[in-house]
Amino acid sequence: MSDKLLYTLARPLLFTLPAETAHNLTLPALRRAAERGMTGMFRKPASDPRTVMGITFPNPVGLAAGLDKDGAYIDGLAALGFGSIEIGTVTPRAQAGNPKPRMFRLPAAQGIINRMGFNNGGVDAFVANVQASKFHQEKQGVLGLNIGKNADTPIERAAEDYLHCLRKVYPYASYVTVNISSPNTKNLRQLQGASELDDLLAQLKAEQTRLADDTGRYVPLALKIAPDIDADQIQNIAGALLRHRIDGVIATNTTLSRNHVVGLRHGHEAGGLSGMPVFDLSNIVVRAMKKELGDDIPIIGVGGILSGADAKAKMDAGAQLVQLYSGLIYRGPALVRECADALRG
Repeated sequence: MSDKLLYTLARPLLFTLPAETAHNLTLPALRRAAERGMTGMFRKPASDPRTVMGITFPNPVGLAAGLDKDGAYIDGLAALGFGSIEIGTVTPRAQAGNPKPRMFRLPAAQGIINRMGFNNGGVDAFVANVQASKFHQEKQGVLGLNIGKNADTPIERAAEDYLHCLRKVYPYASYVTVNISSPNTKNLRQLQGASELDDLLAQLKAEQTRLADDTGRYVPLALKIAPDIDADQIQNIAGALLRHRIDGVIATNTTLSRNHVVGLRHGHEAGGLSGMPVFDLSNIVVRAMKKELGDDIPIIGVGGILSGADAKAKMDAGAQLVQLYSGLIYRGPALVRECADALRG
């Protein structure tokens, strides 16, 4: 049975369950399948290497952060054929996140609203999971580690959390993503402001330099930004990225806009909206960032990719790599190969 057919059969059942329940059933099942050598049905994309941030990615289609917050399912996810796997967001200390329910499907819009709130087991457990994975042990591919701040850390001390996480994850990361754009941690997006961002990036760059000197290994830093930013904010962020020689930018996170889901069931829920409704907003930011950054800093495009054509549109907007998340919920694992095929050549 093909992966596409299997997901076509499984999706109706999964969609009868609450979104977070389905999530918590699917990932352990995928891990068990990988442990038992039962993932042969997933046809991986053909090799199509791309060098971005000094890293060679086996293909340009990656997994976005958020699906595996604790790094507990890396080996199962690796079976799907991604060119990179990004896990997290992780915080220094374990935290439960926001009260449930906190994840909602909007099938009519092919969207998802979540207000998870960086629920995770803390950076020490996160690192232990990475160390235990065959993917890390056997150096099977590109692993991005996504870091954030605890909800109860005052915003003026946010840099301390990011620096703590950077030090912890640095030895195990292919690259590290700095997430300042989740809408589900109070005041987090304030870090996208000009003065706050300058201060944060200066400290992170200094620590990256120190760690590279100490370890003899340079691990690139990428900044993940929101789609809900205007032209002035885009210019300010791009300027900060260039000044501090940040290695990449991931555009974008989820949106607070509800323009495409008005009147839909769950469309009023608080949280970040992902999937097809964020596609155009994300592309606008990617294009604007490309105009500001040129070829100096690469862009990883995320948001609303539900087909190979969507992936190509994201690259045409200026991205050098793409990442998937919500599209996997609606299309299943076959989407990885479809996107990789669309971007080949």
